[in-house]
Amino acid sequence: MMARLFLIPILLLSLFNPAFFEEIVAAKDQKYTLNNGASIPMVGFGTWQIQGADLIKQVLDDALAAGYRLIDSATLYGNEADIGKALKELLPKHNLSRKDIFITSKLSPADHGEKAYQALESSLKNLDSGYIDLYLIHWPASFALNASDPKNAELRDESWKQLVKGVKNGLTKSIGVSNYNVRHLKELLKNDHGIKPVVNQVEWHPNYHQNELLELCKKENILLQAYSSLGGTGNKNLLENAEIKKIADKLGKSPAQVLLRWSLQQNIAIIPKARSAKYIKQNIDLDFIIPNEDMEILNNFNQAKYIVNPNKKYIWNPDTVA
Repeated sequence: MMARLFLIPILLLSLFNPAFFEEIVAAKDQKYTLNNGASIPMVGFGTWQIQGADLIKQVLDDALAAGYRLIDSATLYGNEADIGKALKELLPKHNLSRKDIFITSKLSPADHGEKAYQALESSLKNLDSGYIDLYLIHWPASFALNASDPKNAELRDESWKQLVKGVKNGLTKSIGVSNYNVRHLKELLKNDHGIKPVVNQVEWHPNYHQNELLELCKKENILLQAYSSLGGTGNKNLLENAEIKKIADKLGKSPAQVLLRWSLQQNIAIIPKARSAKYIKQNIDLDFIIPNEDMEILNNFNQAKYIVNPNKKYIWNPDTVA
């Protein structure tokens, strides 16, 4: 009789919150099998605006200790060499080897076209990692052209062709894209030169989520990977939002953790960045479930606008790119 009484509140909870019985896999252990068979961590450590050998070593030390196994860099970040040097020192400290780490870097928009292969070689030399796990086209336009110039399509096609060569020659295991909208992605899929993109890394948070793009990526088995998951550098609209704070308080988590979990719960990979050990650890402590009703609240935040660098020439709005 007592056992039956004990089960009643659990059954009632499951009726009102179907997520109650969902299996929670530790965020640091969540992986996704890419369309080429490679495995990628769902939570990575972003390094945009993190520069300097000492700082890089400090944050990577903290990140590896917290359980991060994906490090996201780019030619534009100017930190590939420092990341490579730091990993050589830190991997033995954490009883890890190269195969335990997933390294992502990206093609600079200044290197579109035939220069892409040489740029990939340069990134690999800087990282000094034997190979790169994932190399992305960072932006669908060239710095040498106006975004609206139709020649951008020709250049990114040639860039992709060069990266395909990079895969075949062992420089990188996988290739993908970043900041591609639906049109750019469909264009690439029509002529992928024999290798399909495995990832599309885009801005994604409750104030800006592209559902049509997500559906296309799911259909084509392309992993959507989110950057600016907290709303963008310097933008605290989401972190200070009353509704998000209410959800966070209810779950005993921070607003940042709720925002990161919101993406992860939709099978969208994330690459949060932080400098302090506290937030580095907090950003991967996502082993909880957001109830369906709260997910719906977050889903309805969409304001359909880009907020990354809105006042600069390099505005990260792919809809402006021909």
